[in-house]
Amino acid sequence: MSQQTANFYNKFSVFYPLVDIFLKPQKRKLFHEINTLPFGKLLEIGVGNGAHLPLYKTHGITGIDTSLNMLEIAKKHNPSNINLLQMNGETLLFQDESFDYIVLSHTIAVVDNPEKLLEESYRVLKPNGKIFILNHFTPKNWLRLVDYSFHFFSKIFHFKSVFHAEELKTLEKYRLEKEVNFGTFSYFKLLIYCKS
Repeated sequence: MSQQTANFYNKFSVFYPLVDIFLKPQKRKLFHEINTLPFGKLLEIGVGNGAHLPLYKTHGITGIDTSLNMLEIAKKHNPSNINLLQMNGETLLFQDESFDYIVLSHTIAVVDNPEKLLEESYRVLKPNGKIFILNHFTPKNWLRLVDYSFHFFSKIFHFKSVFHAEELKTLEKYRLEKEVNFGTFSYFKLLIYCKS
């Protein structure tokens, strides 16, 4: 993630609780899936303001973000089992095969290079580890026109409005285990992959 994007999220951090309200139903499902898994080391890339951190119940958590302001807010929500670090998800400073689980919650569309993020995630994920990708994906129905019309503004807000999972070639290294669609038009998805 570029310094320009990190600076944007430093400024945006005060408004982020409004975004969290909109994303709450999706995150509830994400945490249900995660909390049913056996204890493991979990990395959340793009932890944001950390308002959701208390929802993690059973894992040793490391949360990273490039925005220092977001991390300062996240520390206020920080239960004792969570380690927060300033780090770029596209250049992770962890050893190979360090984590059992990785969470990318509304992160993959805001980084400069989603393929690099997925490559780094693959590298630090243990064999048979799981990666959880919660994000908007441009649908094939009429809603794709909304994404395309918002494309100009998406640069201002530092995210990709037009985003297709099938274009992410690094996902071919993983095995898709589960897909959960949200809403009538399946605009948001939770994709759960396993490292083969």
